[in-house]
Amino acid sequence: MPHRIAVLALDGLLPFELGIPQRIFGRSLGSEPRNEGRKLYEVVTCSVRPPGPVRTDADFTITVERGPETLATADTVVIPASYELGPVYTEGRLTDELAAAFAHIRPGTRMVSICTGSYVLAAAGYLNGRPATTHWWHADHFQQLFPEVQVDPDVLFIDDGDVLTSAGVAAGIDLCLHIVRRDHGASVANDVARRTVVPPHRDGGQAQYIQRPVPETQFATTTSARTWALGRLERPILLRDMARQESMSVRTFTRRFREEVGVSPVQWLTLQRVERARQLLESTDLSIDQVARDAGFGTPTSLRQHLQAALGVSPTVYRRTFRAGRA
Repeated sequence: MPHRIAVLALDGLLPFELGIPQRIFGRSLGSEPRNEGRKLYEVVTCSVRPPGPVRTDADFTITVERGPETLATADTVVIPASYELGPVYTEGRLTDELAAAFAHIRPGTRMVSICTGSYVLAAAGYLNGRPATTHWWHADHFQQLFPEVQVDPDVLFIDDGDVLTSAGVAAGIDLCLHIVRRDHGASVANDVARRTVVPPHRDGGQAQYIQRPVPETQFATTTSARTWALGRLERPILLRDMARQESMSVRTFTRRFREEVGVSPVQWLTLQRVERARQLLESTDLSIDQVARDAGFGTPTSLRQHLQAALGVSPTVYRRTFRAGRA
């Protein structure tokens, strides 16, 4: 049976964020012989009340056909943002409706929030003593309201095992793709990302807030350099070589790269090589030495150091864990 994801629609919800789980999880298809082409997740939407209308922050309402009892059937519960959280936002406590709805959730259910949905998780006690994030605009208020939560306002998302939280809006896409990657590997997540036309991987530790998130209008970009680099990750790539692809000075290239991508060229290269290593570890039987060379890390020691920093595990453990989880 597909993994069942219940999305909890609250009054004042943001339609964009409500649609993220369906768009990412609902389009995730199996790539292995035993499940090739099959849907890996079943995504259902429910309300804290019996079936009926739910207000959005736009000029329309939506009709939700499932009530809170649906939460009892979920393997994962996703709570998108809402602008009408009432005492959850002002006092840090659940409403009677929310408390009754949460009583349906089975122990061990994976809990996920997008943006201010983290307020609901915190008010329900899921974040006590745990790291979490939310939209940077609300981070100070969130920390004051829930002092027992370890708030990190600077990251896109936090994976704390069975409880995951994300920053605002598009960071919800990053988190959902991360969950697909964690559940089914990089190949499936990359396929969903390609069809959704979004970057396949933005690391959770990437900063939420870029001082200049939209670059000034310009004719020159760094797209060609990135395409060029992705085609030769297994070889040494110097910053000046990437800059030369765009006929820019290193200084100008570095500045424009950060404006467009949000991280430095060196950080981006490392992320791409980690992603390449993950794909090779998941989908091939290449030796660790060969994976290190093909991913551009050169040596097994360098591969281990970077994978440990990014994922907290060694290449051998990552491969064994990934394959054991899909046996």
